[in-house]
Amino acid sequence: MKIQLIVNGTPQLVQIEDEMTPLLWVIRDVLDQKGTKFGCGKAACGACTLLVDDQAVRSCSYPIKFAEGKSITTIEGLGTKENPHPVQQAWIEEVVPQCGYCQPGFMMATAALLKKVPKPTDEDIDNNIINVCRCGTYYRMRKAIHRAAALSSELPITEQEKE
Repeated sequence: MKIQLIVNGTPQLVQIEDEMTPLLWVIRDVLDQKGTKFGCGKAACGACTLLVDDQAVRSCSYPIKFAEGKSITTIEGLGTKENPHPVQQAWIEEVVPQCGYCQPGFMMATAALLKKVPKPTDEDIDNNIINVCRCGTYYRMRKAIHRAAALSSELPITEQEKE
């Protein structure tokens, strides 16, 4: 069967045998976009998070049939090296990654959160960013999320956000 997607702004027509194939495998294996990672395969860890119509989705358990005709954004489409998305810029400035494996999923979840809640509180972050990081970089991620919110809104970073 053929499925029409829009991936990072580009229309894609993919040939797939099973409509229940997880979106993750289409993105990684058919479209060769390797930034989205496989973690647990059960939608628990969030390493595979990407955006479907600007909503954070665990792509390892999201059947491709539900993505048909939708706009999908992967980490490769979030920003560029020359013009990083505010989330990517904040991650760089706060030196968030340790091993880095889970970071694309965290950045995509954060981008979705900032679309819903432009200036999130710590409680907003705790309730919405539920991905898992084995290295434990949560403190740096929280700082980066606040920094990304400030960068997105072009507001000065407060003293609390600097801590």
